[in-house]
Amino acid sequence: MDEALLRSLTPNVLGILCRRGADFAAAEDAVQEALIEAVRVWPGDRPKDPKGWLVTVAWRKFLDMARSDAARRRREDLVDDEPEPGPAPAVDDTLQLYFLCAHPSLTPSSAVALTLRAVGGLTTRQIAEAYLVPEATMAQRISRAKRTVSGVRFDQAGDVATVLRVLYLVFNEGYSGDVDLAAEAIRLTRGLAAAIDHPEVAGLLALMLLHHARRAARTAPDGDLVPLAEQDRGEWDTRLIAEGVDILQAALARDSLGEFQAQAAIAALHADAPTAEETDWKQIVEWYDELARLTGSPIVRLNRAVAVGEADGPRAGLAALAELDGSLPRHAAVAAYLHERDGDLATAARLYVEAAGKAANVAERTHLTRQAARINALRK
Repeated sequence: MDEALLRSLTPNVLGILCRRGADFAAAEDAVQEALIEAVRVWPGDRPKDPKGWLVTVAWRKFLDMARSDAARRRREDLVDDEPEPGPAPAVDDTLQLYFLCAHPSLTPSSAVALTLRAVGGLTTRQIAEAYLVPEATMAQRISRAKRTVSGVRFDQAGDVATVLRVLYLVFNEGYSGDVDLAAEAIRLTRGLAAAIDHPEVAGLLALMLLHHARRAARTAPDGDLVPLAEQDRGEWDTRLIAEGVDILQAALARDSLGEFQAQAAIAALHADAPTAEETDWKQIVEWYDELARLTGSPIVRLNRAVAVGEADGPRAGLAALAELDGSLPRHAAVAAYLHERDGDLATAARLYVEAAGKAANVAERTHLTRQAARINALRK
């Protein structure tokens, strides 16, 4: 069974059902039933027109569910309009699905789950495993999301920025179980880039590729995090880096700068440096200035303080850090690093311990704890 083919056809089939009058929740259920039927039938009798077959079966499943649901008896007049089997129109509704799944009425977690289900074609079990939650919990989350958007008009204009934010959230989830969410996010963003000509879509794709290129070098064999400066650059994927840089350059040439393009430019400067010592920190600070102007984000300014510390020395970095709220995530970790660079090992060790206590995950906590132990060993 060609799972990739079924996944690629799912958004189109779902879109066709929606355009024929099915609400999103009912259409999604019908498509899933059709996919189950395909898994059962196709190995022994694969149709010549897989898409047309799925549309016909899904539409019949939808009509069957409509007849059996007393609350939707008003739809029974659609029975006479059941389309004849045959080739389905060559219309790609994936773009509309992106916007529907990123509807502002959904919470970020629900939008991500629905995007993976409806656009990515992943099963509820796969999504649950990727998020390390019970399948029943994820099923409820997806069902609530479908109910929320079921009354939304399918032809409404979408917000590109919201769609990109959802895709970025998917990428940042990383990977677990048998679904690599980082790779899935790249696949989805490639699809969006093929469907819409937008510099920020290109910027996000470039950013994902440049970050993903360093993935193999980010963790040690024991699972500990490896800081960027200590990574083996020979393990970086030069093919992905080259592709990311090409996409970014084409986007920047359009002179419509957005935050994902600015982030990608910073990632490209890191990727371009043969060694950590050769990193162009001055230019990175300039890009952080642009990014701070675009977003106003205190997290951006926190990362900028690190860059300032590398470009102009640790005391300049500490001065930039002093302008920020000490309760920001990773503030203590940045302060520890800059104090270590400045030679104040006692303060650095204390701050590494403090940062470890605030770490968001086990890997980060372990890394910061080891940093504190390393500093304390140097002080003896």
